[in-house]
Amino acid sequence: MPSYQFASKKQKTHIVITCIRQKDFADWLKAQDRHIRTIADENGFEGREGQYLVIRSETANANQIFMSLSKNAKYAEGSDLSAFIARRFSLKMLKTVSFEIEPKGLSIEELERLSIGWALEHYRFDTYKKAKDEKKPLLLLNKKIDQTRIKAVLDSTFLVRTLVNIPANDMGPDDLEKSARELTTTHKAKISVVRDKDLLTKNFPMVFAVGKGSTRRPRLIDITWGDAKNPKVTIVGKGVCFDTGGLDLKPSKGMLIMKKDMGGAAHALAAANMIMTMKLPIRLRVLIPAVENSVSGESFRPMDILKSRKGITVEIGNTDAEGRLILADALTYACEGKDKPDLLIDLATLTGAARTALGAELPALFSNRDNTLEEVRKLSMTNEVDDPVWPLPLWESYRKELKTENADISSTGIGLAGAINAALFLKEFVDPSVEWIHLDIYAWEPYGRAGRPKGGADTGLRTLCSLIEQRYGNKKPAKKTARKKKS
Repeated sequence: MPSYQFASKKQKTHIVITCIRQKDFADWLKAQDRHIRTIADENGFEGREGQYLVIRSETANANQIFMSLSKNAKYAEGSDLSAFIARRFSLKMLKTVSFEIEPKGLSIEELERLSIGWALEHYRFDTYKKAKDEKKPLLLLNKKIDQTRIKAVLDSTFLVRTLVNIPANDMGPDDLEKSARELTTTHKAKISVVRDKDLLTKNFPMVFAVGKGSTRRPRLIDITWGDAKNPKVTIVGKGVCFDTGGLDLKPSKGMLIMKKDMGGAAHALAAANMIMTMKLPIRLRVLIPAVENSVSGESFRPMDILKSRKGITVEIGNTDAEGRLILADALTYACEGKDKPDLLIDLATLTGAARTALGAELPALFSNRDNTLEEVRKLSMTNEVDDPVWPLPLWESYRKELKTENADISSTGIGLAGAINAALFLKEFVDPSVEWIHLDIYAWEPYGRAGRPKGGADTGLRTLCSLIEQRYGNKKPAKKTARKKKS
């Protein structure tokens, strides 16, 4: 898997990066010697956000870097800094130099965000390429930073991106199960898997129906971890390893990035990794219905009527709306018996309608608790989390769109508001007594930028893990940066 690396110690050449802010620029410039003021003037360095200034010694060697920050340092600024250094210096130099962000004027939380952002820029999905990009400048971490948190965030983010980026020929239901097993081995979690026709005998009929058209057989992956006495959190991830659309076949352009249709499962596994790495005091359960939506003589058809685990009959409006079917069985199962959770979360690359409404960066957030919507939205927008999601309503008036004369519910309905209708469909399979969050995610970066290359992308991951940590892990709010008053 693609990796990041920090400097273990100061190299022979060690360059300190000093952060300044626009409001402090005039005072900073006055305090510098003529040499630095001249370089700043010649390079147009005015302390504007996103500017950098490289200072060189009399022997022309770089020995200091100044960077201008926003009011509250963001993850992206760490990524931009790392990308700037990789562009500015040669690979030969980067192999012999270490860098360090001076902590003065920064909170520990800001240092942490800049450091995580720095390492996010290291991500390259070059598993299938002979030529590797080795320009990954090494940062020496401040000793006060929580190393476990850094590892948890980075490993989990890299895991999402890599699982989504792996082509479908190497990431089918078997491979997704293998990744889940590797994770459980690392964290000593328990795993059980219901495969193929056992899905029928154990009453997961819609998971089987969606996956039976593929030679790569469907399954339900069930992971548990933590003390059963702790608060129960269950995360369900849509694991459609490739989506042809089924008999309602997608056009070639629409099928092009459908390897990402298991992005919900990738996020669920990554969230589990983050939670287990930080040893949050919860009883965690992860459910992943893993299938491939293929075309064959065994494929389910439009207007088929399927019986769900909950006993609700579902008339198929479109075989390309398969994700909600497998999630429905998993959500029903999640709410049953002694394992009924205190908080139930599902993540799914579910609808194009959510992307039309909110674009690639903003997952659509739904919940059966209004106060939860606002809690999650506010948390996602904080500087500390910086992983925005946006609420959409479970608009009950639209429930009539899912009515059909032939079954209890239609899988798609005939109206507009596709993301809301899909969420309303899922709501039918969630116990109303359980607090439920549904994230309709994209899991893909279409353009690419520093720290976020084109391809598999994490959206909502930090937000959900921060929510769980704040609720159940006794996480204290971030302290504001302490700055000395001018004398």
